[in-house]
Amino acid sequence: MAIRHLIRSALSSAGICGRSAKRLLLLGTLLIFGGNAIAEDWPQWRGTDRDGNWTETGIVTELPEGQLPLKWSVAIGSGYSGPTVADGRVYVTDRQSEPNEIERVLCFAESDGSLIWEQSYPAAYEIGYRAGPRASVTVHEGKALAVGSMGHFHCLDAANGNILWKHDLHQEYDIDMPAWGITGAPLVVVGDTDQPIVIQIVGGSDGACVVGFDLATGKEVWRSLNERACYSAPILIQQGSKDVVVCWTGDSISGLSPSTGDVFWSIPFPPSRMPIGVATPVVNDNLLFVTSFYDGSMMVELSATEPTAKKKWHRVGVDEKNTRALQSIISTPVMRNGYVYGVDSYGELRCLDAETGERVWEDTTAVPRNRWGTIHTVVHQQAGSQTDWMFNDQGQLTIAHLTPEGYQPLSQTHLLDTTTVQLPRRNGVTWSHPAYANRCIFARNDKQLVCASLEE
Repeated sequence: MAIRHLIRSALSSAGICGRSAKRLLLLGTLLIFGGNAIAEDWPQWRGTDRDGNWTETGIVTELPEGQLPLKWSVAIGSGYSGPTVADGRVYVTDRQSEPNEIERVLCFAESDGSLIWEQSYPAAYEIGYRAGPRASVTVHEGKALAVGSMGHFHCLDAANGNILWKHDLHQEYDIDMPAWGITGAPLVVVGDTDQPIVIQIVGGSDGACVVGFDLATGKEVWRSLNERACYSAPILIQQGSKDVVVCWTGDSISGLSPSTGDVFWSIPFPPSRMPIGVATPVVNDNLLFVTSFYDGSMMVELSATEPTAKKKWHRVGVDEKNTRALQSIISTPVMRNGYVYGVDSYGELRCLDAETGERVWEDTTAVPRNRWGTIHTVVHQQAGSQTDWMFNDQGQLTIAHLTPEGYQPLSQTHLLDTTTVQLPRRNGVTWSHPAYANRCIFARNDKQLVCASLEE
Protein backbone atom coordinates (compact mmCIF):
# COMPACT_ATOMS: atom_id res chain seq x y z
CA MET A 1 0.00 0.00 0.00
CA ALA A 2 1.56 3.30 -1.12
CA ILE A 3 0.79 5.35 2.01
CA ARG A 4 2.13 2.66 4.33
CA HIS A 5 5.28 2.56 2.20
CA LEU A 6 5.72 6.35 2.54
CA ILE A 7 5.28 6.17 6.30
CA ARG A 8 7.78 3.29 6.50
CA SER A 9 10.32 5.24 4.40
CA ALA A 10 9.95 8.31 6.60
CA LEU A 11 10.50 6.26 9.76
CA SER A 12 13.60 4.67 8.22
CA SER A 13 15.00 8.06 7.23
CA ALA A 14 14.49 9.22 10.80
CA GLY A 15 16.45 6.24 12.09
CA ILE A 16 13.40 4.57 13.61
CA CYS A 17 13.28 0.83 12.99
CA GLY A 18 12.39 -2.50 14.57
CA ARG A 19 9.40 -2.83 16.89
CA SER A 20 9.14 0.92 17.45
CA ALA A 21 8.79 1.48 13.71
CA LYS A 22 6.10 -1.21 13.46
CA ARG A 23 4.04 0.41 16.23
CA LEU A 24 4.38 3.89 14.71
CA LEU A 25 3.58 2.53 11.25
CA LEU A 26 0.34 1.02 12.47
CA LEU A 27 -0.54 4.18 14.43
CA GLY A 28 0.20 6.43 11.46
CA THR A 29 -1.90 4.35 9.13
CA LEU A 30 -4.81 4.34 11.59
CA LEU A 31 -4.62 8.12 11.96
CA ILE A 32 -4.70 8.60 8.20
CA PHE A 33 -7.51 6.19 7.49
CA GLY A 34 -9.50 6.74 10.65
CA GLY A 35 -12.19 4.12 11.04
CA ASN A 36 -11.85 2.81 7.48
CA ALA A 37 -10.63 -0.71 6.83
CA ILE A 38 -6.90 -1.10 6.33
CA ALA A 39 -5.50 -3.23 3.51
CA GLU A 40 -1.87 -4.17 3.01
CA ASP A 41 0.44 -5.98 0.62
CA TRP A 42 2.50 -9.12 1.27
CA PRO A 43 5.71 -8.16 -0.55
CA GLN A 44 8.08 -10.83 0.74
CA TRP A 45 8.40 -14.13 2.56
CA ARG A 46 6.06 -14.21 5.59
CA GLY A 47 4.72 -10.70 5.00
CA THR A 48 5.78 -7.09 5.25
CA ASP A 49 8.15 -7.57 8.17
CA ARG A 50 8.92 -11.26 7.51
CA ASP A 51 7.38 -12.19 10.86
CA GLY A 52 4.08 -13.83 9.93
CA ASN A 53 2.02 -10.99 11.43
CA TRP A 54 -1.04 -9.79 9.52
CA THR A 55 -2.89 -6.61 10.57
CA GLU A 56 -5.49 -5.96 7.88
CA THR A 57 -8.96 -4.99 9.00
CA GLY A 58 -12.23 -5.84 7.32
CA ILE A 59 -11.43 -9.58 7.42
CA VAL A 60 -14.01 -12.31 7.95
CA THR A 61 -14.21 -13.96 11.35
CA GLU A 62 -15.89 -17.12 10.07
CA LEU A 63 -15.03 -19.28 7.04
CA PRO A 64 -17.62 -21.07 4.90
CA GLU A 65 -18.01 -24.82 5.15
CA GLY A 66 -16.82 -26.83 2.17
CA GLN A 67 -14.85 -24.98 -0.52
CA LEU A 68 -13.82 -21.36 -0.04
CA PRO A 69 -15.11 -19.59 -3.20
CA LEU A 70 -12.26 -18.59 -5.49
CA LYS A 71 -11.95 -15.13 -6.96
CA TRP A 72 -9.70 -16.51 -9.70
CA SER A 73 -7.41 -19.41 -10.56
CA VAL A 74 -4.59 -19.61 -13.10
CA ALA A 75 -2.48 -22.53 -14.30
CA ILE A 76 1.18 -22.64 -13.26
CA GLY A 77 3.89 -25.29 -13.02
CA SER A 78 5.35 -26.96 -9.94
CA GLY A 79 7.28 -25.28 -7.17
CA TYR A 80 7.56 -24.77 -3.43
CA SER A 81 7.75 -20.97 -3.40
CA GLY A 82 4.86 -19.12 -1.82
CA PRO A 83 3.32 -16.16 -3.69
CA THR A 84 4.04 -12.53 -2.83
CA VAL A 85 1.84 -9.52 -3.52
CA ALA A 86 2.83 -5.88 -4.14
CA ASP A 87 1.43 -2.88 -5.98
CA GLY A 88 -1.44 -4.76 -7.61
CA ARG A 89 0.70 -7.67 -8.80
CA VAL A 90 1.20 -11.27 -7.64
CA TYR A 91 4.59 -12.96 -8.05
CA VAL A 92 5.42 -16.66 -8.01
CA THR A 93 8.07 -18.97 -9.45
CA ASP A 94 7.76 -22.40 -11.03
CA ARG A 95 9.60 -25.08 -13.04
CA GLN A 96 8.98 -26.54 -16.47
CA SER A 97 10.76 -29.79 -17.36
CA GLU A 98 9.60 -30.25 -20.96
CA PRO A 99 10.95 -29.79 -23.57
CA ASN A 100 13.83 -28.30 -21.56
CA GLU A 101 14.45 -27.67 -17.88
CA ILE A 102 13.66 -24.06 -17.09
CA GLU A 103 12.60 -21.99 -14.10
CA ARG A 104 10.14 -19.14 -14.50
CA VAL A 105 9.35 -15.96 -12.59
CA LEU A 106 5.68 -15.13 -13.18
CA CYS A 107 3.77 -11.91 -12.53
CA PHE A 108 -0.04 -11.79 -12.52
CA ALA A 109 -2.60 -9.03 -12.03
CA GLU A 110 -3.90 -9.13 -8.46
CA SER A 111 -7.40 -8.19 -9.64
CA ASP A 112 -8.11 -11.07 -12.04
CA GLY A 113 -5.03 -13.31 -12.34
CA SER A 114 -4.21 -12.23 -15.89
CA LEU A 115 -0.53 -12.70 -16.82
CA ILE A 116 1.44 -9.43 -16.88
CA TRP A 117 4.87 -10.86 -17.65
CA GLU A 118 7.10 -13.89 -17.29
CA GLN A 119 10.87 -14.31 -17.25
CA SER A 120 12.42 -17.74 -17.82
CA TYR A 121 15.94 -19.16 -17.88
CA PRO A 122 17.58 -22.60 -18.25
CA ALA A 123 17.95 -24.42 -14.93
CA ALA A 124 19.14 -28.02 -15.03
CA TYR A 125 18.59 -29.51 -11.58
CA GLU A 126 21.33 -31.40 -9.76
CA ILE A 127 19.39 -31.62 -6.50
CA GLY A 128 16.78 -33.77 -4.81
CA TYR A 129 13.08 -32.90 -4.69
CA ARG A 130 12.87 -31.57 -8.23
CA ALA A 131 9.43 -29.96 -8.05
CA GLY A 132 10.73 -26.44 -8.55
CA PRO A 133 12.03 -23.19 -7.02
CA ARG A 134 11.84 -22.82 -3.27
CA ALA A 135 12.24 -19.11 -2.46
CA SER A 136 9.46 -16.53 -2.55
CA VAL A 137 10.05 -13.44 -4.70
CA THR A 138 11.01 -10.34 -2.69
CA VAL A 139 9.59 -7.04 -3.98
CA HIS A 140 11.24 -3.79 -2.88
CA GLU A 141 10.87 -0.30 -4.37
CA GLY A 142 9.94 -1.46 -7.85
CA LYS A 143 12.39 -4.36 -8.01
CA ALA A 144 11.54 -8.06 -7.87
CA LEU A 145 14.29 -10.33 -6.52
CA ALA A 146 14.06 -14.02 -7.35
CA VAL A 147 16.50 -16.83 -6.57
CA GLY A 148 16.13 -20.29 -8.09
CA SER A 149 16.94 -23.70 -6.70
CA MET A 150 20.31 -23.89 -8.48
CA GLY A 151 21.31 -20.34 -7.54
CA HIS A 152 20.12 -18.34 -10.54
CA PHE A 153 19.61 -14.93 -8.93
CA HIS A 154 17.71 -12.20 -10.81
CA CYS A 155 16.80 -8.63 -10.01
CA LEU A 156 13.88 -7.73 -12.28
CA ASP A 157 11.84 -4.63 -12.94
CA ALA A 158 8.74 -5.48 -10.91
CA ALA A 159 6.43 -3.82 -13.43
CA ASN A 160 7.63 -5.40 -16.69
CA GLY A 161 10.05 -8.23 -15.79
CA ASN A 162 13.08 -6.72 -17.52
CA ILE A 163 16.37 -8.00 -16.10
CA LEU A 164 18.22 -5.29 -14.17
CA TRP A 165 21.06 -7.55 -13.03
CA LYS A 166 21.67 -11.25 -12.42
CA HIS A 167 24.10 -13.75 -10.92
CA ASP A 168 24.75 -17.44 -11.33
CA LEU A 169 25.57 -17.99 -7.67
CA HIS A 170 26.49 -21.65 -8.12
CA GLN A 171 29.20 -20.84 -10.64
CA GLU A 172 30.41 -17.52 -9.22
CA TYR A 173 30.67 -18.64 -5.60
CA ASP A 174 31.57 -22.30 -6.04
CA ILE A 175 28.65 -23.43 -3.88
CA ASP A 176 28.75 -26.71 -2.06
CA MET A 177 25.13 -27.11 -3.11
CA PRO A 178 22.76 -28.20 -0.34
CA ALA A 179 20.91 -31.45 -1.03
CA TRP A 180 17.69 -29.57 -1.82
CA GLY A 181 19.13 -26.46 -3.40
CA ILE A 182 18.95 -22.76 -2.58
CA THR A 183 15.80 -21.87 -0.65
CA GLY A 184 16.20 -18.69 1.44
CA ALA A 185 14.25 -15.70 0.09
CA PRO A 186 16.36 -12.55 -0.48
CA LEU A 187 16.17 -9.96 2.31
CA VAL A 188 16.52 -6.24 1.53
CA VAL A 189 17.86 -4.00 4.30
CA VAL A 190 18.67 -0.30 4.11
CA GLY A 191 22.13 -0.01 5.64
CA ASP A 192 23.76 2.76 7.66
CA THR A 193 24.63 4.60 4.45
CA ASP A 194 21.03 4.43 3.12
CA GLN A 195 22.31 1.97 0.54
CA PRO A 196 19.80 -0.87 0.16
CA ILE A 197 21.59 -4.20 0.54
CA VAL A 198 20.19 -7.51 -0.71
CA ILE A 199 21.20 -10.26 1.71
CA GLN A 200 21.22 -13.80 0.35
CA ILE A 201 22.15 -17.14 1.89
CA VAL A 202 24.55 -18.49 -0.74
CA GLY A 203 26.68 -21.22 0.84
CA GLY A 204 29.68 -20.27 -1.26
CA SER A 205 33.33 -20.98 -0.66
CA ASP A 206 35.93 -18.53 0.63
CA GLY A 207 33.78 -17.05 3.39
CA ALA A 208 30.70 -16.48 1.23
CA CYS A 209 28.02 -18.37 3.12
CA VAL A 210 26.05 -15.10 3.30
CA VAL A 211 26.53 -12.36 0.70
CA GLY A 212 25.31 -8.77 0.63
CA PHE A 213 24.69 -7.25 -2.83
CA ASP A 214 24.07 -3.64 -3.80
CA LEU A 215 20.39 -3.49 -4.76
CA ALA A 216 20.99 -0.91 -7.49
CA THR A 217 23.87 -2.64 -9.28
CA GLY A 218 23.99 -6.24 -8.05
CA LYS A 219 27.65 -5.86 -7.11
CA GLU A 220 28.92 -7.70 -4.05
CA VAL A 221 29.23 -5.39 -1.05
CA TRP A 222 30.33 -7.93 1.54
CA ARG A 223 30.56 -11.64 2.28
CA SER A 224 30.39 -13.35 5.65
CA LEU A 225 30.79 -16.72 7.41
CA ASN A 226 32.85 -19.64 6.21
CA GLU A 227 30.00 -22.10 6.77
CA ARG A 228 27.60 -24.33 4.89
CA ALA A 229 24.24 -23.08 3.70
CA CYS A 230 20.98 -24.15 5.24
CA TYR A 231 17.41 -23.69 3.98
CA SER A 232 16.15 -21.04 6.39
CA ALA A 233 15.53 -17.43 5.32
CA PRO A 234 17.34 -14.53 7.06
CA ILE A 235 15.39 -12.05 9.18
CA LEU A 236 16.04 -8.53 10.48
CA ILE A 237 15.86 -7.70 14.20
CA GLN A 238 16.96 -4.78 16.34
CA GLN A 239 19.23 -4.96 19.36
CA GLY A 240 19.76 -1.67 21.12
CA SER A 241 20.22 0.89 18.36
CA LYS A 242 21.56 -1.58 15.82
CA ASP A 243 19.89 -3.53 13.07
CA VAL A 244 20.98 -7.17 13.10
CA VAL A 245 20.44 -9.74 10.35
CA VAL A 246 19.90 -13.19 11.83
CA CYS A 247 21.07 -16.03 9.60
CA TRP A 248 20.57 -19.67 10.45
CA THR A 249 23.20 -21.45 8.39
CA GLY A 250 24.22 -25.09 8.20
CA ASP A 251 26.55 -24.60 11.18
CA SER A 252 25.37 -21.70 13.35
CA ILE A 253 22.80 -19.10 14.25
CA SER A 254 24.56 -15.78 13.69
CA GLY A 255 23.79 -12.08 13.96
CA LEU A 256 25.40 -9.93 11.25
CA SER A 257 25.71 -6.27 10.43
CA PRO A 258 23.51 -5.64 7.37
CA SER A 259 25.88 -2.92 6.17
CA THR A 260 29.20 -4.75 6.43
CA GLY A 261 28.52 -8.42 7.13
CA ASP A 262 30.55 -8.20 10.33
CA VAL A 263 29.60 -10.90 12.84
CA PHE A 264 28.06 -9.44 15.99
CA TRP A 265 27.44 -12.84 17.57
CA SER A 266 27.41 -16.50 16.60
CA ILE A 267 26.03 -19.56 18.37
CA PRO A 268 27.16 -22.95 17.02
CA PHE A 269 24.36 -25.30 15.97
CA PRO A 270 26.15 -28.08 14.05
CA PRO A 271 23.88 -30.72 12.50
CA SER A 272 24.09 -34.33 13.65
CA ARG A 273 23.57 -35.65 10.10
CA MET A 274 23.23 -32.86 7.53
CA PRO A 275 22.18 -29.20 7.40
CA ILE A 276 18.41 -29.41 7.37
CA GLY A 277 17.03 -26.29 9.10
CA VAL A 278 14.07 -24.99 7.09
CA ALA A 279 11.84 -23.02 9.45
CA THR A 280 12.45 -19.28 9.77
CA PRO A 281 13.80 -18.07 13.14
CA VAL A 282 11.07 -16.42 15.23
CA VAL A 283 11.53 -13.66 17.78
CA ASN A 284 9.47 -12.50 20.74
CA ASP A 285 10.81 -9.88 23.15
CA ASN A 286 14.39 -11.00 23.98
CA LEU A 287 14.03 -14.61 22.78
CA LEU A 288 14.83 -16.16 19.40
CA PHE A 289 13.74 -19.71 18.55
CA VAL A 290 14.75 -22.19 15.84
CA THR A 291 13.62 -25.76 15.23
CA SER A 292 15.24 -28.52 13.16
CA PHE A 293 13.87 -31.89 12.02
CA TYR A 294 16.85 -33.93 13.25
CA ASP A 295 18.47 -31.62 15.78
CA GLY A 296 15.63 -30.34 17.90
CA SER A 297 14.84 -26.90 19.32
CA MET A 298 17.20 -24.14 20.39
CA MET A 299 16.24 -21.00 22.27
CA VAL A 300 18.57 -18.01 22.10
CA GLU A 301 18.53 -15.12 24.55
CA LEU A 302 19.09 -11.74 22.90
CA SER A 303 20.47 -8.66 24.59
CA ALA A 304 18.06 -5.74 24.37
CA THR A 305 20.79 -3.11 24.62
CA GLU A 306 23.59 -4.37 22.38
CA PRO A 307 24.09 -6.93 19.58
CA THR A 308 25.01 -9.94 21.70
CA ALA A 309 23.30 -13.28 22.30
CA LYS A 310 23.71 -16.55 24.18
CA LYS A 311 22.16 -20.00 24.08
CA LYS A 312 19.35 -20.40 26.61
CA TRP A 313 18.48 -24.07 26.04
CA HIS A 314 18.62 -26.86 23.47
CA ARG A 315 16.33 -29.88 23.47
CA VAL A 316 16.48 -32.83 21.09
CA GLY A 317 14.90 -36.29 21.13
CA VAL A 318 16.54 -39.65 20.56
CA ASP A 319 15.46 -39.47 16.90
CA GLU A 320 13.17 -37.41 14.68
CA LYS A 321 10.11 -39.47 15.66
CA ASN A 322 10.71 -39.65 19.40
CA THR A 323 11.15 -35.97 20.19
CA ARG A 324 11.21 -33.80 23.28
CA ALA A 325 10.42 -30.19 22.39
CA LEU A 326 9.77 -29.43 18.72
CA GLN A 327 11.49 -30.89 15.66
CA SER A 328 9.84 -29.18 12.71
CA ILE A 329 10.74 -29.73 9.07
CA ILE A 330 8.88 -26.98 7.15
CA SER A 331 6.53 -25.17 9.54
CA THR A 332 7.69 -21.93 11.14
CA PRO A 333 6.41 -21.68 14.75
CA VAL A 334 4.60 -18.87 16.54
CA MET A 335 6.10 -17.50 19.76
CA ARG A 336 4.27 -15.11 22.10
CA ASN A 337 3.66 -14.41 25.77
CA GLY A 338 6.15 -16.99 26.97
CA TYR A 339 4.97 -19.89 24.79
CA VAL A 340 5.94 -21.50 21.48
CA TYR A 341 3.33 -23.06 19.17
CA GLY A 342 4.59 -25.24 16.35
CA VAL A 343 4.35 -28.48 14.40
CA ASP A 344 6.58 -31.42 15.26
CA SER A 345 8.14 -33.95 12.89
CA TYR A 346 4.99 -36.05 12.34
CA GLY A 347 2.43 -33.25 12.31
CA GLU A 348 1.93 -33.00 16.07
CA LEU A 349 0.80 -29.47 16.96
CA ARG A 350 2.54 -28.58 20.21
CA CYS A 351 2.81 -25.84 22.80
CA LEU A 352 6.11 -25.35 24.63
CA ASP A 353 7.10 -23.31 27.64
CA ALA A 354 9.51 -20.81 26.09
CA GLU A 355 11.49 -20.53 29.30
CA THR A 356 12.37 -24.22 29.55
CA GLY A 357 11.27 -26.00 26.36
CA GLU A 358 8.96 -28.27 28.34
CA ARG A 359 5.90 -29.45 26.47
CA VAL A 360 2.63 -27.94 27.67
CA TRP A 361 0.26 -29.81 25.34
CA GLU A 362 0.03 -31.73 22.08
CA ASP A 363 -2.79 -32.00 19.53
CA THR A 364 -2.96 -34.33 16.52
CA THR A 365 -6.14 -33.04 14.86
CA ALA A 366 -4.86 -29.90 13.10
CA VAL A 367 -3.17 -31.85 10.29
CA PRO A 368 -3.19 -35.60 9.53
CA ARG A 369 -0.40 -37.39 11.37
CA ASN A 370 2.34 -38.04 8.81
CA ARG A 371 6.07 -37.64 8.50
CA TRP A 372 6.75 -33.98 7.50
CA GLY A 373 3.25 -32.90 8.50
CA THR A 374 3.03 -29.17 7.85
CA ILE A 375 0.98 -26.14 8.91
CA HIS A 376 1.78 -22.56 7.89
CA THR A 377 0.51 -20.21 10.62
CA VAL A 378 0.13 -16.44 10.58
CA VAL A 379 -1.15 -14.28 13.43
CA HIS A 380 -4.01 -11.94 12.53
CA GLN A 381 -4.76 -8.89 14.67
CA GLN A 382 -7.97 -6.97 14.06
CA ALA A 383 -10.01 -4.62 16.25
CA GLY A 384 -8.20 -5.64 19.41
CA SER A 385 -8.64 -9.36 18.84
CA GLN A 386 -6.10 -11.95 17.74
CA THR A 387 -6.58 -15.20 15.83
CA ASP A 388 -4.23 -17.75 14.30
CA TRP A 389 -4.79 -18.56 10.62
CA MET A 390 -3.49 -22.03 9.82
CA PHE A 391 -3.07 -23.50 6.32
CA ASN A 392 -2.22 -27.19 6.49
CA ASP A 393 -0.63 -29.56 3.97
CA GLN A 394 -4.03 -30.91 2.93
CA GLY A 395 -5.15 -27.50 1.66
CA GLN A 396 -7.38 -26.67 4.63
CA LEU A 397 -7.57 -23.14 6.03
CA THR A 398 -8.48 -22.82 9.72
CA ILE A 399 -9.10 -19.87 12.00
CA ALA A 400 -8.10 -20.90 15.52
CA HIS A 401 -6.92 -19.80 18.92
CA LEU A 402 -3.58 -21.17 20.10
CA THR A 403 -3.29 -20.66 23.86
CA PRO A 404 -1.50 -22.35 26.76
CA GLU A 405 -4.81 -24.12 27.41
CA GLY A 406 -4.88 -25.81 24.01
CA TYR A 407 -5.80 -25.68 20.32
CA GLN A 408 -9.26 -24.25 19.68
CA PRO A 409 -10.36 -24.36 16.02
CA LEU A 410 -13.05 -21.75 15.34
CA SER A 411 -13.79 -22.16 11.66
CA GLN A 412 -12.42 -24.21 8.75
CA THR A 413 -12.72 -24.33 4.97
CA HIS A 414 -11.05 -26.04 2.01
CA LEU A 415 -8.88 -23.73 -0.08
CA LEU A 416 -6.68 -25.77 -2.40
CA ASP A 417 -6.36 -29.37 -3.56
CA THR A 418 -3.21 -31.35 -2.91
CA THR A 419 -0.84 -32.32 -5.72
CA THR A 420 1.60 -35.22 -5.90
CA VAL A 421 4.66 -33.72 -7.63
CA GLN A 422 6.32 -32.83 -4.32
CA LEU A 423 5.18 -35.91 -2.41
CA PRO A 424 3.42 -38.75 -4.25
CA ARG A 425 2.36 -40.49 -1.04
CA ARG A 426 -0.76 -39.77 1.08
CA ASN A 427 -2.63 -38.19 -1.86
CA GLY A 428 -0.08 -35.41 -2.13
CA VAL A 429 0.48 -32.18 -0.19
CA THR A 430 0.29 -28.39 -0.36
CA TRP A 431 3.65 -27.31 1.05
CA SER A 432 3.86 -23.67 -0.08
CA HIS A 433 3.16 -20.77 2.28
CA PRO A 434 0.14 -18.62 1.29
CA ALA A 435 0.11 -14.82 1.12
CA TYR A 436 -2.49 -12.65 2.86
CA ALA A 437 -2.93 -9.33 1.10
CA ASN A 438 -5.63 -6.76 0.43
CA ARG A 439 -8.29 -8.88 2.16
CA CYS A 440 -7.53 -11.92 0.02
CA ILE A 441 -5.54 -15.12 0.38
CA PHE A 442 -3.21 -16.23 -2.42
CA ALA A 443 -2.01 -19.84 -2.51
CA ARG A 444 -0.45 -22.29 -4.94
CA ASN A 445 0.04 -25.97 -5.55
CA ASP A 446 1.88 -27.61 -8.45
CA LYS A 447 -0.90 -26.89 -10.94
CA GLN A 448 -2.52 -23.59 -10.07
CA LEU A 449 -2.27 -20.27 -8.29
CA VAL A 450 -5.53 -19.20 -6.65
CA CYS A 451 -6.97 -16.08 -5.03
CA ALA A 452 -9.94 -16.06 -2.64
CA SER A 453 -11.57 -13.10 -0.93
CA LEU A 454 -11.45 -12.88 2.87
CA GLU A 455 -13.35 -9.61 3.05
CA GLU A 456 -16.16 -9.46 5.56
